[in-house]
Amino acid sequence: MGSRQQLASSAFSQEWYYVTYGDRSGFVSASYISKEEPPAPDTTSQTAALPSVTRPAGSAGRVVVIDPGHQRNGDNTPEPIGPGASATKARVAGGTRGTTTGVSEYELTLTVGLQLKTELLNRGYTVYMTRESHDVNISNMERAQYAGNVGADIAVRLHGNGVDNSSVSGALALAPSTSNPYISSLAGESQRLSRCVLNAYCNATGLKNRGVSGNDTMSGINWSSVPVTILEMGFMTNPSDDRNMQDPAFQQRMVQGIADGIDDYFGL
Repeated sequence: MGSRQQLASSAFSQEWYYVTYGDRSGFVSASYISKEEPPAPDTTSQTAALPSVTRPAGSAGRVVVIDPGHQRNGDNTPEPIGPGASATKARVAGGTRGTTTGVSEYELTLTVGLQLKTELLNRGYTVYMTRESHDVNISNMERAQYAGNVGADIAVRLHGNGVDNSSVSGALALAPSTSNPYISSLAGESQRLSRCVLNAYCNATGLKNRGVSGNDTMSGINWSSVPVTILEMGFMTNPSDDRNMQDPAFQQRMVQGIADGIDDYFGL
C-alpha cells in the first residue's frame, strides 16, 4: 500500500481502528490513521464504533474487556469459527428473549455489562466494552480480536441462556477445551477464569451452579488471544431466572459476583 490510501474504517477505541482495504481487513493503530468525514453511516450494515474508556487513577494495571453479547439486529453473514477454519457461523446471532419478562438478551447483557464496567472501574481495573449501545454490528470474531488489540488481560462475555424446557435454571460458563484446535494454549487459563467467575457469581446470586463446559465451536472463544469466558448468567426461558435477572437488586448481586470472580482470578 502506498503512503496515502483511502481506507474504510471504524473506531474500536481511541487507540485502534478496524480497517478494510480491498479484500483485506484488520486492526490498525490510530497513529497511522488520518480521518476524512464520511457520509452518515448505516449502523445496521457496518461495524460500529466501540466506546473508549478512560483509565482510572490508581488502576491495578489489569485490563478487562466486557462483551455484552448480541445486539439489536443479528447478522447472518457467515464468518469462520476460528483462524483458518472452513466451518462458519453467523457473524452475530440475534439472541434469546425472556419468556416471562419479554426482555431481549441483548438488552439484559448490556444492562449488566454497564453496571459491571462501573464496578470494575471502582475496583481499579482498566475496562473496555465491545459495545455500549444496541445499534451496532460487531461480529463475534471482531469482539474476540478487540480484546487482544487493546491489550486486555482477560475477556468476559455476558450472555443469557435459553432452552425449550422452562424448568431448567441456573448459570454456567463456557471455555475452550484442551483439544481446541485454535487456542488450546489458552484453555487452562480460560477454564480457571471461568471457574472463578462462575463460582463467585453463583455464590452471590444463589443460582444453581451448572459448571464449566468446554466448547470449541464459539467464534468469540476461538478468535481470542487472551483468556476468555462466556458466562451464561441464567436461563431466560425459566420464569424465576428471567424475573430475577430483571430485578435491580438482583442485578447488583450479579455484578458483585462477576467482579468478585475476576478478583479471585487475579488473586486479589
